[in-house]
Amino acid sequence: MTEALLGFGAVFLLALLRVPLAFAMGLVGFIGLGLLRGWPATMANTAQVVYDTGFAYTLSVVPLFILMGNFVARAGLANELFRAAYTFIGHVRGGLAHATVIACAGFGAICGSSIATAATMSKVAYRPMKELGYADHLSTGVIAAGGTLGIMIPPSTILVIYGIVTETSIGKLFAAGILPGLLCAGLMMLGVVWITWRDPSAGPAGRRSSWAERWQALRGIWGVVLLVILVLGGIYGGVFTATEGAGIGASGAFFFALARGTLTLKVLQEVLVESVRTTAMLFTILIAAMLFSAFVNFTSMPGDLKAWILHQGLSPLMVVGAMMGIYILLGTIMEELSMVLLTIPVFFPIVTGLGFDPVWFGVLIVLVVQIGLISPPVGMNLFVLNALLREVQLAQIFRGVWVFVLMLALAIVLVMEFQGLALWLPSFMR
Repeated sequence: MTEALLGFGAVFLLALLRVPLAFAMGLVGFIGLGLLRGWPATMANTAQVVYDTGFAYTLSVVPLFILMGNFVARAGLANELFRAAYTFIGHVRGGLAHATVIACAGFGAICGSSIATAATMSKVAYRPMKELGYADHLSTGVIAAGGTLGIMIPPSTILVIYGIVTETSIGKLFAAGILPGLLCAGLMMLGVVWITWRDPSAGPAGRRSSWAERWQALRGIWGVVLLVILVLGGIYGGVFTATEGAGIGASGAFFFALARGTLTLKVLQEVLVESVRTTAMLFTILIAAMLFSAFVNFTSMPGDLKAWILHQGLSPLMVVGAMMGIYILLGTIMEELSMVLLTIPVFFPIVTGLGFDPVWFGVLIVLVVQIGLISPPVGMNLFVLNALLREVQLAQIFRGVWVFVLMLALAIVLVMEFQGLALWLPSFMR
């Protein structure tokens, strides 16, 4: 227990010294294992972790989904989604903000990345809202919050990595993310209603579109619908695995972008380089987390902590609620994927030992990560918007997200109380 606590303290100290968390976890895990097991065994274990992670067939789903999202973004499908949503709901108060949430949900169903969703939608949705007179705090807040749907609505990079680390079915995790993702989208739209009710000038109504315009807009999103049905339908139906589905989705997105004339040789090179860069970052964090996890698991911390919690006589849901509170606090100061990988070795054995379904806990993890992505001061989506929308002050972006943070916190409470929201759809899978 003492060795593990010293290890966590060392990781946080290095993080405060601005050492990238991936290197901090990897270094502490390597040295900790060396001191506990001996250096020859640690060197062999480290080499095995790097090899196994780099050549794991199941992990190939990560770069493939990233590639699919990048092709889709370049094909301009985000514009089509936003336009279709606007024609149906743009005439109500806050209609453009509602359309942004719907478009983020649709884009998230073929992207899998929160940052990519927020960055893409900032280019698509901010300018129309600005021209209609929307307050900056509402327009940036709803884009930042809507972007988080990219990691809840499948395919989700976080769910894939969680599934691989905890050996949980990725297909079931994807199915589990659908209803909570739709719940989050609905609660975000409720947040827009609240903001515009308190200040009608923050989100004025747009013009009403005709039914002819609506049907025309719907015809523009056939590519999104086809990709979602092809990839997710095939995975849920057992036609192919998540990895095969990712490959089919990436190929489909490539041909779709090619057919739309948006994929020049230069764009293709940019897409491939961007995908490789993102994949390398994720794998570096994952390898470092695996090393740190091996160190923590070699200590007695997981078992000791589980025994101590059970001795306190707390109800299982109270224990999970306390974990969610810890995640929310960590999310305000740490990068989200590193935070999850850092804590899974400790929390996951406790949760499963209390009898909870690992699929359900995976959904809760993603909900907490969503909050972390828009929680000041280090929410990644906030800084993505700050970098892309330089005319908007960071204080306005911070101001705009708090209602949506509360909506996501409500989603956590609902999923904890009604576990069927996450487990109903996976119950139909073999």
